[in-house]
Amino acid sequence: MIDRFYRKLVAGKLERYPAVSLLGPRQCGKTTLAKSFGGQYFDMESEGAALRFDAEWDRLMRGEDLVIIDEAQCAPEIFPRLRGAIDADRKRHGRFLLLGSVSPALMQNVSESLAGRMGVVSMGPLAYSEVAGPLGTDCLESLWLRGGFPDGGILDAGPFSEWQKDYLELLATRDLPAWGFPAKPQRTRRLLSMLAVANAQPLNASNLAGALGIDHKTVIGYCDFLEETFLIRRLRPWSGNIAKRIVKTPRLFWRDSGLLHALLNVQNMEHLYSQPWVGHSWEGFVIEQILAALNLAGISAERNFFRTSDGIEADLLLDWAGERWAIEIKLTSNPTRTMMQGLQKAADLTGASRRILICKTAEEIRSEELLVTNLPNFLDELMKKQGPL
Repeated sequence: MIDRFYRKLVAGKLERYPAVSLLGPRQCGKTTLAKSFGGQYFDMESEGAALRFDAEWDRLMRGEDLVIIDEAQCAPEIFPRLRGAIDADRKRHGRFLLLGSVSPALMQNVSESLAGRMGVVSMGPLAYSEVAGPLGTDCLESLWLRGGFPDGGILDAGPFSEWQKDYLELLATRDLPAWGFPAKPQRTRRLLSMLAVANAQPLNASNLAGALGIDHKTVIGYCDFLEETFLIRRLRPWSGNIAKRIVKTPRLFWRDSGLLHALLNVQNMEHLYSQPWVGHSWEGFVIEQILAALNLAGISAERNFFRTSDGIEADLLLDWAGERWAIEIKLTSNPTRTMMQGLQKAADLTGASRRILICKTAEEIRSEELLVTNLPNFLDELMKKQGPL
């Protein structure tokens, strides 16, 4: 079993809060990680477990064990009880670990009942920073193709993409409706397929709405929900004041490349490289790996993209501790002077202090301002940083 880097984040929160919420998509490894802390485990999707939790409440409150409540969004009635127990002994930390497959914006009872009493850790599928050691640095392309879900093939390579398609089908027919997603499964399947085609592109809600026979506001609401359930990410545009016109439409990315490739019927790496959208897939994968590394390192950074109407762009802008980094991503092992000049223009317009071109090069170019490197080297540099820069 791979030792998840998120364990340190959860342990730190348990030392500082009475309750900790560990959130992330289904099957990303939350339950396995939670059980590694020991304690009393209850899966609220199981009626028997919910009844046992209710029956054993007094005993649990008298004990010293960590109480782990899985799929907490399925049992909203427990949150007032948790708040009462916490308020009765506010100095006692590390009492409850709540697991959820939806974010606090959907877990309304968490945000209302446990505000100020709970730390939050967002967990994703396996990231390169976690698997490069156990699996070897050559796992990068396999992780890109298959995604990071532990059962999705990265740990035990099997036929790709059967697991991912089953996962998406269960989401469409069972999980999303249970969490309150308003679309019927048939429309959900169509929406997911269309969002896969739109990966790494500006989100055109009007086009999607026309194809689905609904209004654009409904599409935006659907995307809000899918973002809160960790399926997609919308990267917002940088909003600085410059002379040029700036693209202001958010860009949509699939958070797990394996799910994206399953929706697009990719069979293997050769098939992936033959696709006209392969550069978009690589860009989204790199961005997600960078954001995962920041999360694992405990670094909080504002993230945006930048593009002008005449095509000057940076795929990712990171703002932290008074610095701004402009990052451009290319699927090439031979970065050109033109690529670097384009990055420098975007960095100058946005006032970025560091300019970074991430590609598949084996040789770094490094100066005080400019860095041309590959993804593993850049992630290793990020992971060496801890906390705010």
